[in-house]
Amino acid sequence: MSNRNRNNLPNNLAQLQNLIKRDPESYREEFLQQWKHFQSNLEIFKLDPTREAEAVEDVMKFIAQVGNCYESIIEGFPETLMDILSQHYSVMNPNLRMSMCKSLILMRNKNLISPLKLLELFFKLLKAKDKLLRKTLYNHIVTDIKNVNQKSKNNKINTVLQNYMFSMLKDSSPIAAKISMDIMVELYRKNIWNDTKTVNVIVTGCYSKITKVMVTALKFFLGTDAPEEVKADSDSESEDDNEKAKKLIIAGQVSKKTGKKKRKMEKALSMLRKAKKKQKPVSFNFSAIHLINDPQGFAEKLFKQLESSTERFEVKLMMINLIGRLVGIHELILLNFYPFLQRFLQPHQREVTKLLMTSAQATHDLVPPDAIEPVLRTIANNFVSEKNSTEVMAVGLNAIREICARNSLAMSAELLQDLVEYKTTKSKTVMMAARSLIQLYRNFDSTLLRKKDRGKPQEPSMIGEEVGSKQFGAKTALTFVPGADLLDNETETKEKTKKKKKEVSEDGEKDKDSENESESGSEAEDEDNEDWETDEEEDEDVGSDGEDSDGWINVSHSEDDMEEEDEEDDEDTQQEKEDARAKAEQVSQTKFLTDDDFKKIQQKAISQQIESGPSAGKRGKKRKQTTAASGQEKEKSELVDLASIENVVKKMKHDKESRLATVLAGREGREKFSKPKQKRQNEHASTTNKEKIKSKPFMMISHSQRSRGKGKKSFRDKQIALRDSMLKKDGKTKSGKKRKH
Repeated sequence: MSNRNRNNLPNNLAQLQNLIKRDPESYREEFLQQWKHFQSNLEIFKLDPTREAEAVEDVMKFIAQVGNCYESIIEGFPETLMDILSQHYSVMNPNLRMSMCKSLILMRNKNLISPLKLLELFFKLLKAKDKLLRKTLYNHIVTDIKNVNQKSKNNKINTVLQNYMFSMLKDSSPIAAKISMDIMVELYRKNIWNDTKTVNVIVTGCYSKITKVMVTALKFFLGTDAPEEVKADSDSESEDDNEKAKKLIIAGQVSKKTGKKKRKMEKALSMLRKAKKKQKPVSFNFSAIHLINDPQGFAEKLFKQLESSTERFEVKLMMINLIGRLVGIHELILLNFYPFLQRFLQPHQREVTKLLMTSAQATHDLVPPDAIEPVLRTIANNFVSEKNSTEVMAVGLNAIREICARNSLAMSAELLQDLVEYKTTKSKTVMMAARSLIQLYRNFDSTLLRKKDRGKPQEPSMIGEEVGSKQFGAKTALTFVPGADLLDNETETKEKTKKKKKEVSEDGEKDKDSENESESGSEAEDEDNEDWETDEEEDEDVGSDGEDSDGWINVSHSEDDMEEEDEEDDEDTQQEKEDARAKAEQVSQTKFLTDDDFKKIQQKAISQQIESGPSAGKRGKKRKQTTAASGQEKEKSELVDLASIENVVKKMKHDKESRLATVLAGREGREKFSKPKQKRQNEHASTTNKEKIKSKPFMMISHSQRSRGKGKKSFRDKQIALRDSMLKKDGKTKSGKKRKH
């Protein structure tokens, strides 16, 4: 480089930065010159930190960019910037403060600073009243902690930072406390800090006096805070997937159509859909409720805070919902919570369906029925009444059903029989809700229902399950996996089929001979046994009470014979149960059951329940089977679904005019029922030659190869056609006779 250009380098920092990165040793003197210049300007800046210092800002950015080339020279540079920020961050110029933070982030990315010191400083800077700075620091803290724990968990740094965040939550600055809570939630969401300590630090946020911190912690445990980044990523991914699918479809249309290529394209599209489903984000933090150290203490403290809370209704509703989840999932005893809920169970109450869902969520088998029965009475009196609309009545019945599904002993026979009477109401919504309640108690305790509502006695779908009511707090101890005998039956049937196949293949000729012999023997027996009763049967029946003098046999209709048959059936079923129990114990003790085995058990139990259920052999069996199977296949959720309470069947009656209007509205924009035309990929593209020929005049294409090669009518065919048309005009037939009219 010439001396003239070299003299301009101190003023052109961008060019000097580029040259230093290429050859650091050649430009060492220029860097030292800038370093001394920065130190002198920094001393001037320390005298008045409130003023703007563009010279300091420019040289500081330059040193941060090329500092990794001269680590020995800038040894104390990061610490100097950190000291200035920690002392004067509240009074500094916002642009200079942001530049210093970005310079420190740049040096941290080049591993010139330890992460612990910098993160502690940035947590302190979260108190600054600069929204853009706080957002930058938030993004860096999350990214840096993620990078630190990328290969393996760095427990040393994590422990120090978690303790620091715990102190930040108690800080007087609401902004810093809120951002600290957001950082912990985001790190848990990204599966970086998903341990017990993080969850229990977030638990303390639920007691915070700062409303925003408390709401963030409550949303975390309720699982309602969906990340915005995931939504943006999913949108971009869906666009990419649509482009890939479009390319596959175009490739399939352009190339030669064969069955193999069609199957390949369908397989590729299905794999694309499956991959898209796998990439969907899963509910991130529901397992966090299981990591709470003291759920009973947490629920009691939160309920005490709720009773004296002056927050708006939405925040109170979140607290009620979280307490209900804690009580239901951990099976806690919080008896004061149910009378508190009763005050809100009114049809006019805002978000009443969520409150009904919480009352069902807070119910489990260990809660005394005396504590839940008043809640049922309140719902029945306030909702299930003819003064209310049908939708309100249906919601009340659905809520009662969900509560009783979790604690069936809370329902009294008198109240149940009153609610069941709504099964005959004209409203389909109320009728379906009442019938679902009947079906529930047919499985749990049919003795509470009237005899006409009990239906067919239910049998357990597999050995080890019990049908009927239990006493409060009763538990059944099993020595085997319920339904393990069904697996044993499956293996037996497979072995039998294999043996049969072998026997058929080996002894095929013998079977044919035996079949011929049996056919000849059966024909002889049929000839001998043409009478209505055989001689042996008559000899056995001689002297019996039911024989007449003429030799006719009287069929007995006495109840004694029916009772004897029932006793024999009971003995057979009891023996079958004992055999199945023995098989289940044997399978449980001799085999490790996999997930596939449990799925098979569940499917077999569903099929047995369908075959032996009340819907067997009736109309609509297929529909009932599918609904039963789909209901059983769903995993038993720890949460009560709000849709199960809001499940209102609402179908308005239509007259002819309204039905016709809906039909016409459905026809708008619909294609005609004809062969679908292949749509052009690009609407503005030119037409093909084949399409152009259709619109050309005939004289333009009459001499073309295509027109000349066509098979045309012969002269004789034209004569016949002309004759027929002329006869038709005169009203004559082909023979020349006139038509009879």
